[in-house]
Amino acid sequence: MADKPGAEAKGAMLPAARRQWLLEHLAGRGVVRITHIAQAMGVTPVTVRRDVNDLAAEGLVERVHGGVRLVAVRAEASGEDPTPAIGMVVPSLDYYWPEVIRGAQETAHQKCARLVLRGASYQVDDVRHQVEWMIGSGAVDALLVAPPTLGPGAEELIAWLTALPVPVVLVERSAVSGPYRQHVESVRTDHAAGAELAVRHLHGQGHRGIGLAISATSPTSGQVRDGWRHAMTDLGLRPAPEVSVAAYYEPGWAVDVDRVLDLCAEHGATALVVHSDREAVSLVQRAEERGVRVPADLSVVAYDDEVARFAHPPLTAMRPPKYAVGSTAVHLALERLAQGPDRPVRRVVLSSELRERASTGARTEAVRTEALH
Repeated sequence: MADKPGAEAKGAMLPAARRQWLLEHLAGRGVVRITHIAQAMGVTPVTVRRDVNDLAAEGLVERVHGGVRLVAVRAEASGEDPTPAIGMVVPSLDYYWPEVIRGAQETAHQKCARLVLRGASYQVDDVRHQVEWMIGSGAVDALLVAPPTLGPGAEELIAWLTALPVPVVLVERSAVSGPYRQHVESVRTDHAAGAELAVRHLHGQGHRGIGLAISATSPTSGQVRDGWRHAMTDLGLRPAPEVSVAAYYEPGWAVDVDRVLDLCAEHGATALVVHSDREAVSLVQRAEERGVRVPADLSVVAYDDEVARFAHPPLTAMRPPKYAVGSTAVHLALERLAQGPDRPVRRVVLSSELRERASTGARTEAVRTEALH
């Protein structure tokens, strides 16, 4: 094969020659950004888009988010796997996220796509490292990512993700990016509405002092707190304990759990929303050790419903639609691949559901005034 001409020569090519060069350039590369092609050819992005449109009309290439790739039939001819590959980067593989992953995997399989999974953490550098590996290896056509959205480097990470040459869907996150603060495609649970539903459930059982114990490290804690506060204000309930706690496996938890129970007694709170399950289970165990009966003295609603049903007593819990989050994310990514960059950005918000179990119960006024003392 003859040497490829330089950018200046390619810029002077006839349209047919340009399109042939473009097909050769795409071979084996997966998705390539329009701006990259324009730079390599020494032409304007408008010229590249015109060539791409002509090739797409012939069924030789397909437009994707911000770029172009060979269609499956050409990939098959070159020995490559034509199945769309969707990368997924999540911060945990052992809590909350397995059900999200299952939803994504099963939906990808149903849609004849592949899911390429990578575990990261809640750290910016870890997420970027995993995404760079996927993009650099050409392993994926689209990405599902659960990045940190707050803290040092988070805003820069979101901007970097949105500039990638493949579609990106945020999972259990929402964010804006760019000078005009444009929304990034996303699917997430409305955790604020879930927390509000938990408070209203307890209020309906007669509770008027409803506290909150919230994880100090979870990225969804702010939403849970906002929902709890909104419900408390809307229902006109008296001030109740609002405590930020360490994770149950951290040394500070032993102090925090007693502090929460002490504050419930001090404020006369008879109910508590606890984020998340593991802290709720541990708190109920400590309450029993202190002679506080659940739910007779203190009703408890956990948030996440990962292990709440295994507690003693089984805990009433708010259950985010984790499977649906993963499934919807795959649908969004595949629709973006099929319809290209002109498709409007979608932000999908799903609701949690209440799973009522034995840790919550109705309250009478007489019991409320004596509870926890």
